[in-house]
Amino acid sequence: MAHRAGGWRSGTGHDPGDPEVRAYLEDYTVLLSTVPHPSVVYDHRWDVVLANPAFDALFQGIAPHPTAMPHDNLMRFVLFHPQAGSVLGEHESSWCLPMLAHLAKGLEEHGQDAGLLAIRREIEDDPIMEAAYRQGLPHWLRTVGPDAAEHDGSVRPLWHPDPRWGRTHCRVVADTPRMLQALGYHHLTLVLREPRGGPRGMRAAPGGRRAAGHLRAVPAAEA
Repeated sequence: MAHRAGGWRSGTGHDPGDPEVRAYLEDYTVLLSTVPHPSVVYDHRWDVVLANPAFDALFQGIAPHPTAMPHDNLMRFVLFHPQAGSVLGEHESSWCLPMLAHLAKGLEEHGQDAGLLAIRREIEDDPIMEAAYRQGLPHWLRTVGPDAAEHDGSVRPLWHPDPRWGRTHCRVVADTPRMLQALGYHHLTLVLREPRGGPRGMRAAPGGRRAAGHLRAVPAAEA
């Protein structure tokens, strides 16, 4: 069964406490539990409100972290958890830079949001991440184009802990239904693909990603 990681919270538009809305969300929880691929619902600050069992399985080996667990906040997990690269392949270029772009967009739309501002301050405290955000990110977007920052439709590498998958790729599908959108929620599914270059599980996952201070995806000097 899918579970509510952060709980259905008030968003924009409808009130989750309304009986009709609550019934919809209960049914959506049941629906998500039947999706065989990692699937998650989150709000504008990337706080996770609902995750399915396949999402649990993908991140089952992640060690505890005080602020950056994947079931708490996806943005913080991608940017700050020292083990993010053990699941998210090509972590810096395929996951960190797009997420930094979403942080910038979120701050444009919700500039006074305390959660997003806290993430921004944490980046400021790390000189390498700050250079990546202020200089590397604009250079990357100029080089690859703004579409590269979009999650929907992108194909990204993963290291799945289940040896039946092992080193593989996923298609990121963003398909937020009208009711969730009205509540201020977003829905992503990572559609797993057959591993390339051999049978599932032929290669083991890497031990972990470098610390956030070693982010080096784009040379800041070229910005």
